[in-house]
Amino acid sequence: MILEWVRFILAGGCFAVGIVFMILSVFGVNRLHHALNRMHAAAMGDTLGILFVFLGLMLIRGFSMSSLKLFLVILFFWVASPVSGHMISRLEAMTDEDLGEMAVLEFDAIGADGEESPIAGEEELEHESV
Repeated sequence: MILEWVRFILAGGCFAVGIVFMILSVFGVNRLHHALNRMHAAAMGDTLGILFVFLGLMLIRGFSMSSLKLFLVILFFWVASPVSGHMISRLEAMTDEDLGEMAVLEFDAIGADGEESPIAGEEELEHESV
């Protein structure tokens, strides 16, 4: 009886962690400005969110054929999601001509101490208005 409660509490914790990762990835996809950053946030939701939710399901089901199937789905996601994300990001990097220029502007906008330089920010605004 106590072992079932421990298993239930661990499964609930896995569900909670998985849902938190998925919610954070939704905010990351909506709030980040560049396509590559959005893809990174979405990939974290795929890999970690689904991993923890499926681990919770495996803990609830115990050792069974369903757990084996869930493990195979986790394994597939952990192989397919990073590969597809990498392929899409390479496509974005190869087709977006302004990607390198945006990275240089953002790098120049950050000072040596890690804070944004007001002068570099003004240059960026002037560049966008031209």
